[in-house]
Amino acid sequence: MISKMSAKHIRVFLLLIWLGILFSQSQPLILIQEYGAFAFLGLLGATVANATGAGGGVVFMPFFNQMEFSTVTSVASSFAIQCGGMTAGAITWWAFYRQIKHTQPAECKQWQPLINILFLIVPCSLLGLWIVQINPQFFSHFSDPKSLHTGFGIFSIGLALAIFATVLLLNNSYFNTQLSTYDYIALPVIAAVGGGITAWLSIGVGELVAVYLIMRRFNVALAIAAAVIVSATTVWGGVIFHLLITHGIYWPVVLFAGAGAIVGGVLAKQLVLYFSARNLKLFFAGWIFILGITSLPF
Repeated sequence: MISKMSAKHIRVFLLLIWLGILFSQSQPLILIQEYGAFAFLGLLGATVANATGAGGGVVFMPFFNQMEFSTVTSVASSFAIQCGGMTAGAITWWAFYRQIKHTQPAECKQWQPLINILFLIVPCSLLGLWIVQINPQFFSHFSDPKSLHTGFGIFSIGLALAIFATVLLLNNSYFNTQLSTYDYIALPVIAAVGGGITAWLSIGVGELVAVYLIMRRFNVALAIAAAVIVSATTVWGGVIFHLLITHGIYWPVVLFAGAGAIVGGVLAKQLVLYFSARNLKLFFAGWIFILGITSLPF
């Protein structure tokens, strides 16, 4: 279990690793001058990702496309950056869950399903991811993510509209505190599909899990926390493929964007807790809607 103190230790450990990598380079000052601005990209991407449950690739991928990175380099670099940002966010959310469990018994009841949710979604997300990554015949069918952008855009718009409807039609004062039989079936399927989409675009599983849990009327912060944690484990599972097989990671960008992402992953929780559940739903739905619009071919 990750306590508040150990979470701080892990963040310091990540910082020390980053500093060690930076100053082990032959010309660290030149690297800072040329690529230091990417720290802001990482900060922005991780803040958005860890405040909504969406993958940081939502920010990184369009930027990499503007830089004319290849598809493999874009996806691989996005995975590597998220390993820092989503991990920092996952640790922060887990520490918050542990704090609630010990200090706020009333609210803790709304967070009771978290462990069961993670047991259901994490293995299935990794399975879906690895099936797409290691099966050449299946993966080659979707090797160009442009064909997926349109479908994902339409799907995202539909999900956003569904969340808007829940805000208008449902009682926001009530939250589910237990998983139903339907949830035990739906969550693994959603996670597996999301893991497969993540293999193509470096985003997917976090969005689908968060949207499902919000629509099922679970605590919104719980939904985002679960989405961030499953995204973190998924990108770690996915980056192995790019380290060993594609070798597509562009390390100078990852070094600085990853550092910014770690900071964004820590700060995002405060953004989530600042807003009401209703406003969080509207914010999340608005972001998914914008993501869907920008994915369409026009």
